[in-house]
Amino acid sequence: MKTLLLGTRGSQLALAQATWVRDALQRIHGDLEVRVQVIKTTGDRLSRTSLSRLPGGTKGVFVKEIEEALLAGQIDLAIHSLKDLPTDQPRGLALTAIPAREDPRDALVFRVGIENFHELPPAARVGTGSLRRRAQLLHLRPDLNVIEIRGNVDTRLRKLDTERLHAVVLAGAGLRRLGLQHKAQYYFPPQELLPAPGQGALAVETREDDGEVKSLVRPLDCPNTHASVSAERTFLAGLGGGCQLPLGAFAEIQDGVGRLAAFVGSPDGGKFLRREICGPGSKLGDLARDLATWFLEQGARQFFEEKT
Repeated sequence: MKTLLLGTRGSQLALAQATWVRDALQRIHGDLEVRVQVIKTTGDRLSRTSLSRLPGGTKGVFVKEIEEALLAGQIDLAIHSLKDLPTDQPRGLALTAIPAREDPRDALVFRVGIENFHELPPAARVGTGSLRRRAQLLHLRPDLNVIEIRGNVDTRLRKLDTERLHAVVLAGAGLRRLGLQHKAQYYFPPQELLPAPGQGALAVETREDDGEVKSLVRPLDCPNTHASVSAERTFLAGLGGGCQLPLGAFAEIQDGVGRLAAFVGSPDGGKFLRREICGPGSKLGDLARDLATWFLEQGARQFFEEKT
């Protein structure tokens, strides 16, 4: 029996994602054993520090140490939340599989007595650690008091009480993977709040030259999801962006037609650009590059320099 070591972060959500991949691989390959190995990342060690204040920025803070272990041969494959993965991969690594995407939408969890985003009282306190969510929330409701919070899903849910918040915004996919979807009373449609590029998708990373492991992992790949999130990441790369910039993108392919919606805004929501384009699904990557060029021509890059 062949054994593979799978590297992952140690949060409850990361372990749930790694367990799903482990079980899927073992179902596909009956003579395969996959063992999960937890690796602590810079983002985990500095969990109380604002993402915008992490040394060296946010790029790769949740994946760097895992990728280093993969390159060193200490693990055979790595599992990431795709939205955490920088668009420029280290030399020698390959994004071998992206399984079918979970719900990409952002969800709101409220205090008792509130059931809808539009029922939040004036100046309501809403918790999130994401500049993308902050920009869109304040664009929709400039009156909101957006409070920065960090931590795993359980920690952020507890902050509803400890920080006296009216609501917290979380990724719907994370709630679903943890069996906590009942906590979400409201899911933002993409027309209101665009997700982060790659949100809801998993990345299965391997060494580029490890043909055996790549062949074992490839059956997990969903071509439709892979093409859609690749377009979102192409848009992100075109703007020179990272996961903490106030931008969002969502692509999908239906009946051969590709659609990509994106926004860029200032952190306070005061400046805001949004556009949606469509075309042949096979040309979605080209559409993403064209869309990034349009945003740059509209002066989108200066939005990132706005202060929160």
